[in-house]
Parts: sequence; structure tokens; C-alpha cells
Amino acid sequence: MAYLDSSIIVVGLPTVIEDLNTSLFSGIWVIIGYRLIFTILLVAIGRMADIVGRVKLYNAGFAIFTAGSALCALSQTIEMLIAFRLIQALGGALVIVNNLAIITDSFPTSELGKAIGINVMAINAGTVTGYILSGVMIGLFGWQSIFWLNVPIGVFGTFWCHKRLKELYTKTTLQKYDYPGAVIFSASLTLLLIAMTEDLRNPFIQMLLALSGMLFVAFLFYERRVDQPIMDMTLFRIRSFTAGNIASLLNGLTFSALAFELTLYLQLVRGFSAFQAGLALLPMDITTVLISPISGYLSDKYGARGLTAIGLGIGSLALILFANLSIESNSVFVIASLALAGAGVGLFRSPNLSSIMGSIPPERRGIGNGVRSTIWNSSIATSIPLAMALMTVVIPYDKLASIVNVSILANQLETLGLLSAISYAFYALALINALGAIVSTFRESKHKTESS
Repeated sequence: MAYLDSSIIVVGLPTVIEDLNTSLFSGIWVIIGYRLIFTILLVAIGRMADIVGRVKLYNAGFAIFTAGSALCALSQTIEMLIAFRLIQALGGALVIVNNLAIITDSFPTSELGKAIGINVMAINAGTVTGYILSGVMIGLFGWQSIFWLNVPIGVFGTFWCHKRLKELYTKTTLQKYDYPGAVIFSASLTLLLIAMTEDLRNPFIQMLLALSGMLFVAFLFYERRVDQPIMDMTLFRIRSFTAGNIASLLNGLTFSALAFELTLYLQLVRGFSAFQAGLALLPMDITTVLISPISGYLSDKYGARGLTAIGLGIGSLALILFANLSIESNSVFVIASLALAGAGVGLFRSPNLSSIMGSIPPERRGIGNGVRSTIWNSSIATSIPLAMALMTVVIPYDKLASIVNVSILANQLETLGLLSAISYAFYALALINALGAIVSTFRESKHKTESS
């Protein structure tokens, strides 16, 4: 549900903007606000879960997400919808952080990869469903229906979780919550994400980026001197934790921009509608869903190091293929490239998650998963601005913005220019992803991890 709602509004955004009589910029914040709350709260929630209890916060998250969904459906203005999306995102963040920690507590290390693989399959299924379901629901019942859909499922889930889930992790006593650290970190990340949605050539935006950087340095300095920090920097002494998170960051920066880049190609170059473009992306998402549990199972037997490196290598190859798309590219080539990209993602993410979570001591899994989730969601939030910045090497920012905001390109010169920009971005993203493959080889082997 939480991941479905991060994608379900994308296809329906034009309808929301028209119905609520608002601007495109305001409408975009319906999406950005949801992701922003996810990102800035994940570490704080992870730390709080170690103190309060993971199941308790998970149950609360389910209830808050359900209530936020109902409020979104009742929204009469864009301001109301943005505000209620923030409430919905708070519930989603509570669910997602504690979800993986509860799974890790529930399974032995020998079965963790398979369990996480099934979980990743559910996450990817939610994302895939969001793109397809939104077009159908909005066409039949209006945009409010995509939020009403969550309510009966959420009510059932809230009561079921309250009745069935038990706290497996014994909380330690005398723990404090690092409020100053949480505020500094959230402010730094918020400024970064706001700046990354604007023109980076603007002096004021550059000032925001500089301020964000200074706050982050201050956060690191402060956290090293706190007895019970919100982000435990000592976790990065664990080799598999560090290598897995760096690889995750690089993969998120590349593949989270993939749908955006391909949408530009499919809609502006090939003339697809938004709904057709969403359907065209299915081969990648389906392959990811199918391979994720298999790769999780294989990581239990053979370890994550080889699988993650191979997965990232395959992903880089797919990005190179996308860089060679043309106006005449046939459907078989596009489908095969998408399936290859999905195979790379599926091979990488489940073993990588298993490697990261399995390397964290049980008493620190809440905060460890919060750190992991924050790194991953930060990469998602910055991926599209990164792709845009790469494209502006070929096309000036203002020109690119004007091209993206029209449904049909004016002439063949614009088409070729956009294709060149997309190609350049894909080559650069392939290089970034390949660096992740190299980093992945530095994690501990399965044998060493089990021995330790």
C-alpha cells in the first residue's frame, strides 16, 4: 500500500491539477511531499522503534496511513491534498521502516534472503500496480477513488496487525531519543530535496545547497559526540553494511530515474500516452517481481557478493542499450532491454537487502534499517534531478524544461536533440551503476559473515 501510493498519483496528476484548479508546480508537491516525509523521518523512526517497539509503531503506521488516505479522498483544495498526503506519508514511513526490521527479527540468517526476496516482490508489485491501477480507477471513478481504495484494506490490516503481530525484539532500557540530531538531519535533507527540484543555476538555490551541506557536516560532527545518536555512525565500521549501502545509493540514483527517462522517450519521441507508457514499462517491473524471491533464495545459499555485482553489471548493460534507443527502435528491442534491466534489479536488490540487514546486530536493526532506508530514499528523491542535470549537458535547462512540458515535439531537430540528451544521461547512469558493482565486491563473503 505504501509503495503503491508513491506511484499511483503519477499517472493521475493531470486530472488532479485540472479538478482542483491548481498549477503544475503545486500539483507536483503532491508527489514530492510524500517522498520528502518518507526520507526525512526514516532514521528518526528507526531509532524510535528501538526504544518504543517495532510492532507498536508498525500498527500505528497502518492506522495513520489509512486515516490519511481517507482525508486525501475528501480533499477539496490542493493545499488540503498536500497536507493530508504528508499524514499519509507519515503512516507509510512507520510501516516501511519497521516492516523489514520485523521480518529480520522473525527469520534465521539462513532463511533471511528468501524472506526479504518475497518482501521485495510485494514492494515491486505495489509499485507496478500503482501505475496501472491509477489509470483504470481514475477513468472509471475519478481521482478520489485511488485513495478510497486504501481505506477498507487499511482498516482490515490495522486490526489484523494488532491481533496477530507480536514483539519479538526485547527492548533495552534507559534509552534516550536524540531530538537535536533528528532536527538537524531533517533540516539538512529537506533543504537538499527542495533545492534539487529547482534550477541549480539560481544563486538562492545554490545557497540552499550550501546551507544543506553545512547542516549535514554539523550533524555528523554532533552525532559523533552523542551517547545515543539517531544515526549510529559506528554501523559503517561493518564492511557489508557500508558496501551494501553505497551500492544501494548508486543503484537508486540510476534506476530510480530510469522510468522518467524512458517516459520522455516513449511519450515525446514515440508518441505514447501516459497510460500506454506505464504499460510499456511492465516487462521491467514484472521481471523484477519474478526474480527478486529467486535471488533472495540464492543469496541464502551462495552469499550476496557475487549476485549483487552480477545484477548491477546486467543493469549497466541494460542502461547502455537504452542509450542506443532511436526513433526506429522496434518493440522487441525495447521489451528485451526492459526485461534485462528488471533482471539486473531483481538480482541485486534482494541479496543486497539481506546482506545489509544480516550484518546488523539484532539490538541495532531498527536504527540500522532506518539508516539504510534513508540512504535508499534519498537516492530516489535525487535521481530525477540528477538525470535532468545530465541531460542539460546536451540541452540547456530552459530549453529542456520547455520540451518536457509539451506533448509533441515541434520538429525533427528537437527530437534528435532530446534523444541525444537521453542517450548521454543513460551512458552516465550506466557508469554510476557500474561503480556500484565494483563497490559490491568489497562486502564480506557468506562464509566470513557466518563465521563472525
